[in-house]
Amino acid sequence: MPRVSGWSEAKQCMPVAAGMPVELGKCDIPALVELERLCFSVPWSAKQYETVIGNEPFHLFGIREGQELVGYLTLFASAWEMEILNIAVHPSWRRQGYGQRMLSHVLHLCRKMGIKRGYLEVRRSNIPAQSLYTAFGFEEVGVRRRYYPDNREDAIIMRLDLETDPSRTD
Repeated sequence: MPRVSGWSEAKQCMPVAAGMPVELGKCDIPALVELERLCFSVPWSAKQYETVIGNEPFHLFGIREGQELVGYLTLFASAWEMEILNIAVHPSWRRQGYGQRMLSHVLHLCRKMGIKRGYLEVRRSNIPAQSLYTAFGFEEVGVRRRYYPDNREDAIIMRLDLETDPSRTD
């Protein structure tokens, strides 16, 4: 993937307020792994996080309440497109807008950097996540049949054209 120019600058311009996404790092790996185990049937390991954190195309944002990591979002970003890898919110903190805040934050940064298109994959059965993505303008563009290794469930591929509505308030 090409090196992303402007990503660091775009992040530095964002105000940091309580309950808003911040960039996470290697010191957050234990909390990330714990949250992964609560949220996903095929969680990422500490080793996987150690491998990607700090590498330019990979970006990681999270929200804390006090010292507790309540949610995170991971993505890869290139010069003109990005892919959301995971969005997770602790089960006790769901339905309180954390996923929406993280997604809004990342899409704002992507637009600011001139990224043109975003992608993600979501389980066919994950209707709440699909509703969130659709609310932000993502559209279904394909299906990966039997994609998930734990139960062979299909993945719906969704795409967002970030250029279509630059005035969107996400």
